[in-house]
Amino acid sequence: MNVLLIEDSQEVAEIIFDYFEDSDIELDYAATGTLGLQLALEQAFDCIILDVMLPGIDGLSLCSQLREKGNNTPIIMLTARDTNLDIKQGLNIGADDYLVKPFDIEILEARIQSLIRRSAGSGFKNFLTCGELKIDLKNYHVWRGETQIKLNPSCFKILKLLMEKSPAIASRQEIENVLWPDDMPDQDILRKHIYQLRSKIDKPFTQELIQTVPKLGYRISESL
Repeated sequence: MNVLLIEDSQEVAEIIFDYFEDSDIELDYAATGTLGLQLALEQAFDCIILDVMLPGIDGLSLCSQLREKGNNTPIIMLTARDTNLDIKQGLNIGADDYLVKPFDIEILEARIQSLIRRSAGSGFKNFLTCGELKIDLKNYHVWRGETQIKLNPSCFKILKLLMEKSPAIASRQEIENVLWPDDMPDQDILRKHIYQLRSKIDKPFTQELIQTVPKLGYRISESL
């Protein structure tokens, strides 16, 4: 699991890194809101831990910008003020959860695991829809309209990411990170997987849904 920590306090960051050092959670880190926004948009993360008070771009603005750009990565807000206003603002602009400093690191771990399970479909989210496309996240079924489509695991992962990002663009790097999180292949075989996906999702139908955005990546057509 890849988690992005956006926190300007080095002390807090060190505590979090030390705790997760031997876990299955891999942390990436940004000490400013500006760098945090850049990383969140360029890479695929399973969860984002986001401090409210940050240099560059504050946490609330960062969260709002991510949601406006179609990024639906689960976000846990960290706030130093235990006030209903801070909590309400964070949840209203798209945060999924919050913790008040100082917090119990084990509770943070539990919140991360819970949000990732829900986002992956192993919690409450079982179906994902985008226009006439629908996927069953638990049973790996895919439909376009009333037509059920069989996809191999790689194509299913690509389609899931495209639907989660829609109408935003899924970059080549994001797709490659989903397909090959540990060992990137030497050859560029992403095109082959995209071709296979299009042959199933687009070729039998009159309207093409998967669009290539030159030099950026791919997305589901906004005309759905």
